[in-house]
Amino acid sequence: MHAWSYSAMAALAWALVPMLAFGFAGDAIVRVCDRLPLTVRLLLPAAFGVPYALTGAAGSRGQWLFLYLMLPVVVAVLLWHAREQDPLQRGDWRDGAVLLVLGLAVDLRWLEAAWPAHLSVIGKLILLDSGLYGFLVIRQLSGVGFDLLIRARDVAVAVRELALYAPIAVPLGLALGFLHFHAGLPKPWQATATALFTFFFIAVPEEIYFRGWIQNLLERRLGRNYSLWLTSAIFGLAHFNKLAMRFNWRYVLLAAIAGIFYGRAWRQQHRVAASALTHASVDTVWSLWLR
Repeated sequence: MHAWSYSAMAALAWALVPMLAFGFAGDAIVRVCDRLPLTVRLLLPAAFGVPYALTGAAGSRGQWLFLYLMLPVVVAVLLWHAREQDPLQRGDWRDGAVLLVLGLAVDLRWLEAAWPAHLSVIGKLILLDSGLYGFLVIRQLSGVGFDLLIRARDVAVAVRELALYAPIAVPLGLALGFLHFHAGLPKPWQATATALFTFFFIAVPEEIYFRGWIQNLLERRLGRNYSLWLTSAIFGLAHFNKLAMRFNWRYVLLAAIAGIFYGRAWRQQHRVAASALTHASVDTVWSLWLR
């Protein structure tokens, strides 16, 4: 608890608020920002870097603060040019550059040296905020389908995809030695905390990135099926260095298969909520009973 000082908690809240704001009032935010002068719109996302200063980590490492203030602005500028050059939203090289940098920064932990280990989640939220602002406010990419107003249909789709994935993943994971059953039931508070943390800090960010942005853009060029398979493969490969020092092919395989069902959930109605619920359900069951 000492490590989570008031300033660190304020930084976490600052980084979390944009995701929640876009989740509950995204259209209103876009309308308000559209009234601002272009220069203000492009410079405004520098505010996403403020949490780094709030934690106190920037005290002797000003270069990291400069990066966190400027990266969101660079993302906004690139996506503004993408909007100008690609009005039909079929995907521009600038979209790819932004997605590549944001994805690799998380997957290869490029920026984690800037943070104490327990605060690195704030750095990931800053990258997510930068992407949300860039793609929704500046690029105004259609079809992302991100909001946190959960519908009954989202839940039904998530249950269906979980029911289809589990009979494949559990036997395969056990056979590969990747999954291991845990006896007993978790305490209710533990299950609830795990589910909420997984949904907001793992499933929602990853589903926005892989389904709302990558699969969404690929679908315009490759069609529904090829975009689903390619995005799932990318999603699987993004797990190559998880839970292992070397290439974790078991995790890659199971994550790629999971990506198919997450992608199916998203494309049902282009709803991040549906795929995030599927994703969070899989990860929560894994964490509580199969990890």
